Amino acid sequence: MEWTAWLDAPEYEFARQVLQRGIAAIYLVAFLSSLNQFPALLGERGLLPVPDFLARSSRLRRPTLFSWRYSDRLLRAVCWAGMAIAATLVLGLPQLGPPWVPMLAFLALWLLYMSIVNVGQTFYGFGWEMLLLEAGFIVAFLGSDQTPPPRTILILLAWLVFRLEFGAGMIKIRGGREWRDLTALYYHHETQPMPGPLSRQAHLLPKAWHRLEVLGNHFAQLVVPFLLFAPQPVASAAAGIIIFTQLWLVASGNFAWLNWVAILLAFAAVSDPVAHALVPAIPLDWHAADAGAADPAAAAGSQAPVAWLVVVLVATVLLVVLSYRPAQNLFSHYQLMNAAFNRWQLGNTYGAFGTVTKQRVEIVVEGTLDAEPDDGADWREYGFRGKPGDVRRIPRQWAPYHLRLDWLMWFLPLRTVHEQWFYAFLARLLEADRPTLRLLRHDPFDGARPRWVQARSYLYRFATRAEFRATGQRWIRIPLHESIPPLSLPPED
Repeated sequence: MEWTAWLDAPEYEFARQVLQRGIAAIYLVAFLSSLNQFPALLGERGLLPVPDFLARSSRLRRPTLFSWRYSDRLLRAVCWAGMAIAATLVLGLPQLGPPWVPMLAFLALWLLYMSIVNVGQTFYGFGWEMLLLEAGFIVAFLGSDQTPPPRTILILLAWLVFRLEFGAGMIKIRGGREWRDLTALYYHHETQPMPGPLSRQAHLLPKAWHRLEVLGNHFAQLVVPFLLFAPQPVASAAAGIIIFTQLWLVASGNFAWLNWVAILLAFAAVSDPVAHALVPAIPLDWHAADAGAADPAAAAGSQAPVAWLVVVLVATVLLVVLSYRPAQNLFSHYQLMNAAFNRWQLGNTYGAFGTVTKQRVEIVVEGTLDAEPDDGADWREYGFRGKPGDVRRIPRQWAPYHLRLDWLMWFLPLRTVHEQWFYAFLARLLEADRPTLRLLRHDPFDGARPRWVQARSYLYRFATRAEFRATGQRWIRIPLHESIPPLSLPPED
C-alpha cells in the first residue's frame, strides 16, 4: 500500500536505536534507584509508609499495582522485573522480533514504573518522573528491526522535546528577573540542588561568561526547539545544539536523568545521513549487510505491516489529542510547571527553575551520645551522599542516578523543615535504623544509637580560589540558627 509509505522513516534507524536502548537504560537506572531507596523512604517502615498512604487514599485516582496490596517484597519484585525487561531492551533482544514485542516490553516498563511513581508521594514528585513515563510510552511505538521507524512517532518525540525545552524557556522568561537581566548564572551553579565535581569551577568563571550562558540557554530553549521540525540537516543541527547544552548541564550539576532523557529524545530529529557524515563509523544502511540490500528501507523491511500501522496511528491520534492542554499551557500567562493533565501521565507540561535561589542554605543533621544536649555536648554530623556537608569534600557526580533523600533536603530551607518525613527521618536516626543509615554516606556513630539529634542551618558558598589555597576548603559555611532543637526518643517503659 504505497499511500502508507510516508509513515515509514527508514532514514532514522540510528535515532531509533539510540532512543530505544537509551530510554531503556534510564528505566534500568530508575528501577535500581527505587530498589535501593524505596523501602527505607516509603516502604512498610519507611518515612512515609505506602500502606498508610493507601489507607488514607481509599480511591487512589492514579493507577498502580499497589492499589490492592503493598509489601516491600512486592516492590522489590516490581523493581527486579523492570530492570530485567530494561536490560533486554538495552541489549536489543526484543527489537529482533515483531514490532509488538518491544512495544509490550516498553509498555510493561511504563506500567511498572508508574505503579511506583503513583505511590511515591513527595519522594517521587519530580518532573523527570513523568518525563520518563511519557518518553517510555511513546518510544513503545517505534517498532522493531523488522519495520522502519514510524514517522509520526518520531515527530511526537520531537514534540516532547519541544514541550520540555520551550516550556522551560517560557517558565524562565516569565519567572525571576535574573533570567531577563542575564544574571541567573551568577548564582545557579552554587545554589543548584546538588552540585557536581565541576560546579565550583563553573561558578568561578567570569560573570561575562555567565551572562553568555544565559543568552545561550534562552536561544537553545526559545528558538532552537522550533527548528526540530525543519527539513534536514537543520533539524539535526537543532538537535545537536540541544544535546550540547544538555551535556553542559550534565557536566556542571546533578539533575538525575532529566538531562540524559532530553539528550536521548533529541536524537529523534537526527537522520542517518547526518549521523553518518559526522561519525562515519555509524552505518548509513543499518541492515543492508544482513538483508543483502543497499537500500535502508529494504533492509529494515520495505513497509510496515498494515496491522502495525493501525496500532501506530491509534497511538498517534491518542497522543495528539492529549497534546491539546499542554500546548495551550505553553502559551498561557498562568503556565503550569511539571504538571500532568491525566491519570496516565501522558501529554504533560514541563519546566524548571523559573526563579534562581540567590543563597544556599543547608540543613545539617547532628547527633550526640551525651546525656545532656547542651553546648558542651559532642555533636557529630551525619554525612549525606550527594548534598553538601563536609566543606573539604569534592561534590560527586551521581546523575543519572537519583538520590531522593538528598534532593528533598535541598527543599527544606526553601519551604519548611517541619515536614512529616523529616521528623520521621530524625526518629530513624535515633533508632539507628539500618535501612535509613544505608541512605547516608557517613554515620558518625557506626551503628550505635545517639541520645539526641538536632538540625541546624548553615549558609554555604563556594570558596574562592584564594580561600581554597589558604584553607583547602571547597565550601565556606556560616552558622545561621537552630532549625530543630535537640530531640530524643521517649523513655522505654
